Amino acid sequence: MTAPASPTKVRGETLLSVDNVVKHFPISQGVLFKKQIGAVKAVDGVSFELRRGETLGVVGESGCGKSTLARLLMRLESPTAGRATLEGRDLFKASGSELRRLRRNMQMVMQDPYTSLNPRMTVGDIIGEPFDIHPEAAPKGSKRGRVQELLDVVGLNPEHINRYPHQFSGGQRQRIGIARALALRPEIIVCDEPVSALDVSIQAQVINLLEQLQDELGLSYIFIAHDLSVVRHISDRVAVMYLGKIVEIGTEEEIYERATHPYTQALLSAVPVPDPDARTDRSIIRLTGDVPSPADPPSGCRFRTRCWKAQEVCATQEPHAVLRAADPHPSACHFAEVRAAA
Repeated sequence: MTAPASPTKVRGETLLSVDNVVKHFPISQGVLFKKQIGAVKAVDGVSFELRRGETLGVVGESGCGKSTLARLLMRLESPTAGRATLEGRDLFKASGSELRRLRRNMQMVMQDPYTSLNPRMTVGDIIGEPFDIHPEAAPKGSKRGRVQELLDVVGLNPEHINRYPHQFSGGQRQRIGIARALALRPEIIVCDEPVSALDVSIQAQVINLLEQLQDELGLSYIFIAHDLSVVRHISDRVAVMYLGKIVEIGTEEEIYERATHPYTQALLSAVPVPDPDARTDRSIIRLTGDVPSPADPPSGCRFRTRCWKAQEVCATQEPHAVLRAADPHPSACHFAEVRAAA
């Protein structure tokens, strides 16, 4: 299975552009006459670009808006505001046949391999379902052969096409989910914590498979996770989210070696280090307080209630993730700086 060659497709060019995307879930009161009394600001002004052939990692604590962002990009949720363009076409305004075509070019691998596969369908039916929705993707009479080819591509036995999901292990089920995502030969795959439900040894196998497929097929990934070590292994660039906003974005080296936002520095300090000597040579940042509610985020900088650098300006002026002369990469902090090693 090879990616379709095209002289117009250049690795590194912008494939997906996300501009100030917002998703607020209304909070209503009343039974018969519901009145909106607030909103959960799950995603609140997110912007980034995904380049052809790269992996953009998206990290942050649970509840920061990562999965909501994924659902917005897949059009499983409608945005409150903002714009996303895929190959120059507005993803949020597309409908009908145009939306079907755009969806064919962007697929998703779900978090839980146990609930994302229909237990009443065979593996062949699950992987072959995209061909039923997009019959033009598989010539008549070739569906079974394509499904067996996809099983082989992800490292599963093509002869197991008539088995059911419960007859496979967790790692094998996730491979089935990856095969389903590959069926229509997309250019972008959104991976929503695809290894968080798997054992560590199986995680490595799935990550290696994703990297192999990217090299062979020229795929671009949006890889969502909360495990910073996994994200570092697979990502070219990393975006750090906090309370619905991207607070820092940069290359893998910039984020992991020269992080400037206090929240990113705190996350990195909590990553387990197997070397006992290395553990003694670093200081751990312990954040105080709880994560504020996305229904009532703090004014100004949303991280200020837990930040050791916070000053008066942080409560009145919201910092934006823009590139400033003193910063090596965009960081949404008034006092962004590389933290000196302990």
